Amino acid sequence: MSSASVSDSPSLSSRFHTHEVENQPLPLRDYNVWQSDPALREAVEREGARWATDHLEEYGALAGGRLVDLGYTANENRPKLRSFDRYGRRIDEVEFHPAYHELMGEAMRYGMNGFAWRNANRAGAHVARAAVMYVGSQADAGVGCPMSMTYAAIPALRHNPALAEKWVPKLISTEYDPRSIPMEEKTGCTIGMGMTEKQGGSDVRANTTRAVRQPDGSYALVGHKWFFSAPMCDAHLVLAQAEGGLSCFLVPRFRPDGARNAVEIQRLKEKLGDWSNASSEVEFQGAFGELVGEEGSGIKVIIEMVALTRLDCMTGSSSQMRQALVQALHHTRQRKAFGKLLIDQPLMRNVLADLALESEAAIALTLRIARAIDTASRDEHEAALARIATAIGKYWICKRAVPFVNEAQECLGGIGYVEETMMPRLYRQAPLNSIWEGSGNVQCLDVLRALRKEPETREALMAELAAAKGMDGDYDVALASLPALFDDPQTMEFRSRFIVERAALMLQASVLLHSGQARIAAAFCRSRLAGAHGLAFGTLHADAPVDLLIDRAMAAA
Repeated sequence: MSSASVSDSPSLSSRFHTHEVENQPLPLRDYNVWQSDPALREAVEREGARWATDHLEEYGALAGGRLVDLGYTANENRPKLRSFDRYGRRIDEVEFHPAYHELMGEAMRYGMNGFAWRNANRAGAHVARAAVMYVGSQADAGVGCPMSMTYAAIPALRHNPALAEKWVPKLISTEYDPRSIPMEEKTGCTIGMGMTEKQGGSDVRANTTRAVRQPDGSYALVGHKWFFSAPMCDAHLVLAQAEGGLSCFLVPRFRPDGARNAVEIQRLKEKLGDWSNASSEVEFQGAFGELVGEEGSGIKVIIEMVALTRLDCMTGSSSQMRQALVQALHHTRQRKAFGKLLIDQPLMRNVLADLALESEAAIALTLRIARAIDTASRDEHEAALARIATAIGKYWICKRAVPFVNEAQECLGGIGYVEETMMPRLYRQAPLNSIWEGSGNVQCLDVLRALRKEPETREALMAELAAAKGMDGDYDVALASLPALFDDPQTMEFRSRFIVERAALMLQASVLLHSGQARIAAAFCRSRLAGAHGLAFGTLHADAPVDLLIDRAMAAA
């Protein structure tokens, strides 16, 4: 070979150099989760929590910035059970990666645990706190479980004023303290739940764990829990059978004398998702517990907690849907196919607009229910509405999360199935809230129970829906047909999923009709109520306000 031919040929390194990366989006970094979400901002103002705007904007910057990287790291490094110390002493501790501790620290600093209670004298406190959870959970949903239970435990603990006086200040603290030490020595505490047993599941009346009263007034618990959520918490609210019936107990990690309580962690659950957080199985071997409320009133006490954790199920699912939409918009705005950006392709625009419409309806209903909960103590209509709408919303919004995230995942194509993106984590997380705090059937039965035993709940539901009458023709037609669904009580349980689904859609439509976004509300009514929609996302009618929906949704992209 001549010298000329050698110099003209490509070098060995250049011949085997990989191609330049083209037509791939840049990572989504450093955006403000709050500021980039018009639907969230409008809902917070509409439901009475405008005063929390600065707080939410500050947390929103973190949730779209540093916390995102921490979420990836925490999920890549799952919790580990440490049953014994190096010398063989039983410790039953769960070890978390520092990234998870940072996420928990910011969640408590911004009030995912206690913001509503610290601002209880302000209207919209529970709305603002739901928005805090919605914002923070978009970085990682793993903090949601312990934060939700800590927030929701406050009304239950107030059934024992002495316990509430001792624990509540630590539970609403802004200081996260992960140390495994007695609560008296800590700056802030968290609380978990222990209700489910192997033989009962949602049927907690089948629980077999026994609680025996001791001479000092405390109780010794013997039994098990099949799901013991967030075992690293400083205490758990537990249902057990006492002499007077099923009762609620506060079971701390440490006994009053400072010794470790007799709660042995058998194993951590290998879960489909929620990897950064821990769930466990435990045995009580004479564990120290204190009665919350009266013997036999366990379900009545714990249901006050469940009402708030079900709100958080809605909030968490709405948050996951929003983040999945943000990821889809970010990708399609930068990725080209067939000579055009994906976001400019007509069919893709239908899909994205439909997802945006679903996301707006989810957060709109969630925060409306948060307002009902917020005002329940001083407004009979809102109290009755909260009672029935919480179960309705929990059923429907949590059901929608799974197909929603999958559709958003599909917008990314193959990369949406790869762990380096957030989409697989969102997809694994999506089913959790439809199972936690009562599966779909449990929610439907709860709605039927409310209609049967608390007729004021039906009155509140129909009054809420009637307030939007005359604002949209498709809505009015659907409203007129709704009462007939409640006829024939003999078949109502069999038909209850359809009834609850229809009620949820009507509630979402009614909130959107009062939102000031007339075109969006009309599109929702036409597609979800009047049947101008298929069974999959991306089947909006041709006259839907696609540009408006995408423009509102894509501020973060």
